[in-house]
Parts: sequence; C-alpha cells; structure tokens
Amino acid sequence: MTEVKYRKVDIDGLKVFYREAGPVDGQTLLLLHGFPTSSHMFRELIPALSDRFRLIAPDLPGFGQTDMPPRGKFSYTFENVASVIGRFVDAIGLRRFSIYVFDYGAPTGFRLAVAHPDRVVAIISQNGNAYEEGLSDGWKPMRNYWQDPSQANRDALRPFLSPETTIWQYTQGVRDISIISPDGYALDNFYLSRPDAAEVQLDLLGDYKTNVALYPVFQEYFRKHKPAFLAIWGKNDPFFLPAGAGAFKRDIPDADVRFVDSGHFAIATHCEEIARAIRGFLGKLSA
Repeated sequence: MTEVKYRKVDIDGLKVFYREAGPVDGQTLLLLHGFPTSSHMFRELIPALSDRFRLIAPDLPGFGQTDMPPRGKFSYTFENVASVIGRFVDAIGLRRFSIYVFDYGAPTGFRLAVAHPDRVVAIISQNGNAYEEGLSDGWKPMRNYWQDPSQANRDALRPFLSPETTIWQYTQGVRDISIISPDGYALDNFYLSRPDAAEVQLDLLGDYKTNVALYPVFQEYFRKHKPAFLAIWGKNDPFFLPAGAGAFKRDIPDADVRFVDSGHFAIATHCEEIARAIRGFLGKLSA
C-alpha cells in the first residue's frame, strides 16, 4: 500500500479536489463517484489497489471538497460536469487511462470516453447505467420533472435529498446493514446540508434526462470501440436494475458482467471482492 495524497488543481477558476495514490508509472484508473457522495466513497478501494495501480479520484463540481460555485456562475449540467473532468484529466497530464464509474460518474465517464475513445483503455461500471431497461420505477418522480419542470415537480424531488434517503440508499438491498460504516452517509449528508447544495442537486436531477437522451450515443460508442469492460453490480439496487448491467453485453459481447448481493453502494459492502475483480480485469490488459 502506498500513501494517499490529497490535492487540488485549478480548472479555469474552479478548484477540483482529488485523491491520488499508487506508482506514477502504473496503469492509471480514474475513479468517478456518484450521487450524493464524493471521492470519499473510494477510501477503502484506493489502498487496496495502490500497490500496483495509479488511482486518481476527483470530486465532481458541487460535490465533496471540489468548489461549488454559485448557480448563477456555473450551470449544473452533466455536460458541464463532464467538461470540467475532461479539463481536469488534461491538467494533471493523464493520456491513457481506465475509468471506474458509479451512478453520476457513469454519464460523466461515458461522455469522456465518447469524446476521447483513444484515451480510455477500459471501463469498470459499478452500478453505472447506460440503458433504459436499467432504470427502475424509482425514477418516476424524476421523469415527471423532466417532462414538466414545474416548481411542484421540483419540490417533489426534495425528499431524495433528505438524510433518511441517503441512509436508505446505502442500506436498501443490503442483507446485513451492520457492515456498512456510517461515516460515508454521514459525510454525504454533511455536504448535502450546505447552503444552496439542495438546489444544485435538484438542477442535476433535472438535467439527468440529458444522460438518458445520450444512451444511444453511449451504446454506439460501445459497439464501435468495444472497450475492455467489467460491470460489477449490486443486484438489489433500487435505482439501477440488473438488466442494465446485462445490457452491456448486447453491445460489447465480451463484457464481463458480475453481480454481488448488495444494493446501490455495493462498494460499501463488497469492496474486497470488487478490488479482486479489478485486479484480475486490469491485470489481463497488461499481461
């Protein structure tokens, strides 16, 4: 295990926080977190892999320790989030790398791969969806807002930002919740409680429709470029269904699709198993 370093880099006035560990000449893995968390979700995975791989885990704009500029100065869309991460990758000098995507990290990372297919070596998707059949009925309130962005439909999404919902996201579908550290969801709830954070997150929930609209583009990228692909999925995820994991094989027949008996935050319960899978998966690429 190597030490983890905590850094910030200025991206056109927006300071992006990131964690870095591992040998600088090792295979690079860019770790992209989801909602409502931050790079903190990788606090156990990074040391488990850093003896061999170079790990880079940024906080997305508006999340964690990365700046959350006022909504009047930064438009919280997934296009803008992906643009910042693309410039972040350039700023720290990443040329060829693999990506680990989860939840919001998936449309962010897939946008990056579509824009730079020659730079993304492999993709690991842990409950990071790219297919309509992967969306559960739990997305209905969001779909209502996409179709009619009224204040009433926006306000109907506020319960998704409550402390209770954050805990539920971690624990739903988990057989033994006593193995889940409360540190993760406690920190997530701290960040969600910051001034204006709720409005930022509601903007992103509303803009998620642009990700669904891009699913055909992502799928065309998969079919055309067929990146080495590992999907490792919490099969009891209330938001992203197992069918979404299986669908990757439709466009990438050689994709490795695995399921673990967990929920949305499978990394919180199966980090060791996920780390082993990543070692084997990326190890084949360098053999």
